[in-house]
Amino acid sequence: MAIKALPEDSIRVSANDPLKPPLKWAGGKRWLLKEIRPLWLPHRHRRLVEPLGGGLAITLGLMPDRAWVNDINPHLINFYQWIGRGLSVDFSEDDYNPETYYRNRDRFNELVRTGQVFSKEAAQLFYYLNRTGYNGLCRFNSRGEFNVPFGKYKRVSYAQNFDRYRDIFRQWEFTCLDFKEIAFDSSDFIYADPPYDVEFTRYTKEDFSWTDQVALAEKLSKHPGPVVLSNQATPRIMRLYDDLGFQTRVISAPRRISCDGNRSPAEEVLAIRNLEAV
Repeated sequence: MAIKALPEDSIRVSANDPLKPPLKWAGGKRWLLKEIRPLWLPHRHRRLVEPLGGGLAITLGLMPDRAWVNDINPHLINFYQWIGRGLSVDFSEDDYNPETYYRNRDRFNELVRTGQVFSKEAAQLFYYLNRTGYNGLCRFNSRGEFNVPFGKYKRVSYAQNFDRYRDIFRQWEFTCLDFKEIAFDSSDFIYADPPYDVEFTRYTKEDFSWTDQVALAEKLSKHPGPVVLSNQATPRIMRLYDDLGFQTRVISAPRRISCDGNRSPAEEVLAIRNLEAV
């Protein structure tokens, strides 16, 4: 499933006034923008590609004219695609309660079981579950069913529409592919943020294994254009990136959210190729 880019005939949001991601996203990299923006700016004429798009913090923060966002999570891509078509939702603070949450979660999983993953209703419910579920986690069981429990907050607000994103998302391309299937253009600027090298990696019904970590790094090491990778700086991740010729720099992440809600600091590695370090 994909939305193809349209001609640039819409009102754009200034790069100096980037949009915040429309979803909560555990492990989002908005805090990394100050590190990535200087690397991107000399190449802003290029297409920005995120093979593991996630919450879109970096792409929305950089606001490229051309972007290709891919993710293996079909619910995430469906939500972004429907924003480009003009998505609206009808949730209010009255819908923030366990009874409504679990009813909507059951309905969402029914849509999954009956092959309606790419429906408008699925996109609306995915937004509700994201805003209402525990810690903004996006987690699925082996049957592909959303299994995040109800989140306990003081209050939850829900957007009614996504008009500020609509024209932008219509100009970008969104696809739902395994990263191994992606064929980059040689001039693409690639930013990839794989799941942390930790035990919990079930963001979709498929795991992101160590084999996937290696395959992604090897694929990106062969790209002739600019590449930026971020990940948790575990010893084997550092060895992997160093052995493949990436320039690496360790920086302190403000915090991370694990599967058990832990928010302890983590060391992050920023790995680059075909770029001048700044």
